[in-house]
Amino acid sequence: MPQNSGHQARRHVVVIGAGIVGVATAIWLQRLGHKVTLTDREGPAAGASFGNGGVLAACAVVPVTVPGLFAKAPRMLLDPRQPLFLRWRYLPRLIPWLLRYLRHANAADATRIAEALSGLLGTSLADHQALAEGTGAERYVVPSDYVYLYANRKDYEADAFGWGLRRRFGFHWDEMTGDEARRFDPLIGPEIGFAARMGDHGRISDPERYVTKLAEHLVAQGGRMVQAEVTDLERDTGGITGVRLRARNGQADTLACDAAVIATGAWSGPLATKLGLRIPLESERGYHIDLWEPSQQLRAPVMVAAGKFVATPMEGRIRLAGIVEYGGLAAPESKAPPDLLRHHVRHAFPNLKWREESVWMGHRPVTADSLPLIGAVPRLAGAYAALGHQHIGLTAGARTGQLLAQMISGQKVNLPMAAFDPARFQR
Repeated sequence: MPQNSGHQARRHVVVIGAGIVGVATAIWLQRLGHKVTLTDREGPAAGASFGNGGVLAACAVVPVTVPGLFAKAPRMLLDPRQPLFLRWRYLPRLIPWLLRYLRHANAADATRIAEALSGLLGTSLADHQALAEGTGAERYVVPSDYVYLYANRKDYEADAFGWGLRRRFGFHWDEMTGDEARRFDPLIGPEIGFAARMGDHGRISDPERYVTKLAEHLVAQGGRMVQAEVTDLERDTGGITGVRLRARNGQADTLACDAAVIATGAWSGPLATKLGLRIPLESERGYHIDLWEPSQQLRAPVMVAAGKFVATPMEGRIRLAGIVEYGGLAAPESKAPPDLLRHHVRHAFPNLKWREESVWMGHRPVTADSLPLIGAVPRLAGAYAALGHQHIGLTAGARTGQLLAQMISGQKVNLPMAAFDPARFQR
């Protein structure tokens, strides 16, 4: 593996958060010659990296905030058949963030966001293959097509703005009639009348095992894994000097380090605030249902456009993942979102049967401008952020980790990073 060829000497870096973004950052830092400690209060792949849809969705450059969303959102919230839910008691707390978020629902901002994301996501399959090389996690990275399913061509054409952005930033696809889609994959039902199939994508066949295997490789190569909550970062006039830890038994400790990376997803707010970093960050609660021992397996991941969810073939199961619910970090699971997933899967794949199912709910970290924070925390040497990846955490995780490791090592980064600058909300 490549060693440190940048301008920074070997440093001890603590990466806070052992999801895909944190684990990828830790591995690339280790490959560049740094001493790395990875911390997480639950352990590897315990949050969104456990429950994500498993698609390496290079084409997912189109933000939710497309033109017209502001007008559609109230109607979607009031229609139980739409994949947008809100816990109404949470609305007063949500409103300031939501108004800031909806402000980006215009063509100019959506295009700017898509341009930034295209550079981060466009090589996601190759990025994960490079990350997994030599780790034992290679088996979980599977090249595949990615297929969008629509009831008819009219519904596809209603998404013309998003498809136009994909074309503008280099993505190509084949159009299929419903019968052609069923010849591609017999599981697709008769209610699907149109499909768009893209090549050069990929999937992770078991996200939890993938991230866990990567973390095990980090430790096997001399890294350290600490299961504890980071409560604060210590600093002096020169910058970061350590992180404060609290174990499950309540015991406190301080771990000395030269730099620290916050990669704690939707739970990043308190630590970021302590570093003087104001982030308009909200939890977008996502759901998945795993259908175990399916009667047939999907040929490739599909996005069922009507339900805004993906169905992904995984080891021993098909995962249905999607739905958006706003309700904060503390509220329990809701019943309606998984029920809607069940409804849509029966229509998209009417002949599919399975032995049993399991349901999961987790938190996606969404910034008000739909772009993650990747880079140095302003005015505090040695502090870095890698968070806010909304729906694209898995897809962007490998690339994010490599970019951040290069920054910390003083290497040149070959991607414009201004759109992801953690300081952008401070201005």
